[in-house]
Amino acid sequence: MTSVVIMAGGKGERFWPKSRINLPKQFLSLTDDGKSMIQHTVERVKSLVNIENIYVVTNEMYKNLVLKHVPDIPEENIIIEPAAKNTAPCIGLAAIHIAKKDINSKMIILPSDHLIKFNEIFIDTLKTALDVVEKGDNLATIGITPNYPETGYGYINFTKGESFKDSTNIYEVLRFVEKPNLEKAKEYLTSGQYLWNSGMFVWKASTILKNFKEYLPEIYEGLQKIGKSINTGKYEEVLKKEFLNLPSESIDYGIMEKAKNIYVIPGNFGWDDVGSWLSLERINKTNQDGNVITGNVISIKTKNTIIQGSDKLIATIGLEDIVVVDTDDVTLICHKNNTQEVKEIISNLRICNRNEYL
Repeated sequence: MTSVVIMAGGKGERFWPKSRINLPKQFLSLTDDGKSMIQHTVERVKSLVNIENIYVVTNEMYKNLVLKHVPDIPEENIIIEPAAKNTAPCIGLAAIHIAKKDINSKMIILPSDHLIKFNEIFIDTLKTALDVVEKGDNLATIGITPNYPETGYGYINFTKGESFKDSTNIYEVLRFVEKPNLEKAKEYLTSGQYLWNSGMFVWKASTILKNFKEYLPEIYEGLQKIGKSINTGKYEEVLKKEFLNLPSESIDYGIMEKAKNIYVIPGNFGWDDVGSWLSLERINKTNQDGNVITGNVISIKTKNTIIQGSDKLIATIGLEDIVVVDTDDVTLICHKNNTQEVKEIISNLRICNRNEYL
């Protein structure tokens, strides 16, 4: 059996003010086709697995949103996290649920808010990863072939090992590297021995649980208690008690940076993590002036600008390299160079207790 686990608990703060606590990024439509990020994520794996084998891990607040956006998913496949504890507890909780049905089930772990241009190539890449984990207690990850020196991603250093030496696109992972400065990123790009860390993983449920036991024993013990309570009347009670006590830990730092038998398959399928408002230029068509415009907009002498509105008229004159995002109660205006600083506005709103804008 193969299962797909979609992680959909994030807040998507860099897409404020459209992304809010009650409607985060994964439920927004940021492409011309009107589909939300999570709808794209589910649709692209339907050729690989049945909907009955697709799981979404999220928090209680977003359960109804998941059902609204993916109405054909079985409700029991929506796994609720009582609190945000980073990716390791999230993935571990999904593994415990899947292992309850089939301990040897292969698991594909995907973020809910990435976009992929070439779906057939993506599916072929996942199939290669599934072959890797079928042959023993291997962990596989999908690395993205970099085309510029990005400082906002972690990197994967790889080499051609002996285990899959006859395969042209399966490599051994030497190490995971934190986000580099620009100089290092240029070195990584030039060397040809580094890939971007996409946050997509493939393994068997049994394999990842063995790794939890070895490298994250505290989380493993909590997960085991939760697992024993599945399909009993005490599940909700045990889940809340045990999960809230788990340490917050990323799967990268907690397991992937320490584990053995890790392989990476380079991905060349038009991947975009849609990390900030600037992403809209990569995933949507620009007009003759280089603008990406949505809504009721008149733009004069405006170039290379992103404008996101709706019914209210937005008129611009003489803008260049600017981002304008208008919602019912908030208007964001910033230079393209400052889109990553949207989180600072959110921090200020929290400090000022202006939670109605979060």
